[in-house]
Amino acid sequence: MDLGGLDAVLRGSGFTGVVVVRHAGAVVFSAAYGYATPRWQIPNTVDTRFDTASITKLLTSVAVLQQGGAGRLDLDASIHRYVDLAGTTISDAVTLRHLLTHTSGIADDADEEAGEVYADLFVDTPCYAIMETVDFLSQFAHKPALAEPGVRARYCNVGYVLAGLALERVVGESYRTYVTREVFERAGMTGAGFFDRRDSVPEVAEGWDLVDGEWRANIFSYPPIGSPDGGAHASAQDLLIFLDAVRAGQLLTPELTKQFLTPQVTRDETVRYGFGLEFRRATLYKEGSNAGVSALLTRYSNTDVDAVVLSNTAGAAWPVMAELNRRFES
Repeated sequence: MDLGGLDAVLRGSGFTGVVVVRHAGAVVFSAAYGYATPRWQIPNTVDTRFDTASITKLLTSVAVLQQGGAGRLDLDASIHRYVDLAGTTISDAVTLRHLLTHTSGIADDADEEAGEVYADLFVDTPCYAIMETVDFLSQFAHKPALAEPGVRARYCNVGYVLAGLALERVVGESYRTYVTREVFERAGMTGAGFFDRRDSVPEVAEGWDLVDGEWRANIFSYPPIGSPDGGAHASAQDLLIFLDAVRAGQLLTPELTKQFLTPQVTRDETVRYGFGLEFRRATLYKEGSNAGVSALLTRYSNTDVDAVVLSNTAGAAWPVMAELNRRFES
């Protein structure tokens, strides 16, 4: 496999983070760039854990499907069966299947497609006041719906918040506790976790972005600890272990494994949504983005290539993704 020039491309783009590429299960490229924190100029390493942003949705989807397979959650039942949504604008017709495939029609907390800005959510409510899954409800549960459930596919972060609340209801414990045990530990993701960004945790990258020419930390940009729609931390190796565990049927039943790895709805002429995963031709992937975060987990099925890109700056992963797509997608 020709990976010539990839390192030069990464260095030339000013990329900060980690890139790991596997071919036929063997690592053929693994490199770290830039600093885990510009404040102290501590270098990133291939073992550094990064905020994975919306890649976390894959963990949530697996957790919900596990409980579906156990008979405790019904993907086609009203979300109102599991979550107290009385007095909200969330339709009784919304199901977990809608929420996991972005077809619920509910409004997001910050509708970025409509020009809303995520940081504006925390002007009146400090981000550190939102620590548990239920704390997110007030940010979206009373907004008018954008469409009837099942009518169209439109990416929605908070659909996964509702799915996480349903999970918490049937397992009787917090989302983070359940996912740590039933996803991280079962898969063997020994470096993964939900780390509070206010704490000093070894080998965890801090998120920073250039703002008006100065590096600014993302500590006030969104809630400090991960939730069902984003924010779990993992190394590149952890994410590859997760992908392997899913594909091997280690986390889900054979039927649910097949469903998880299969497109469920069509977003547009290019992209289809699954239960968290996205599909483009023979490629399956999940991206993540936030202030001080950009990330990608992808499998190029036709070339038997898996890749992880993790960065602690916003937008840095996308030029790398474009380069990998150019090389490996067919």
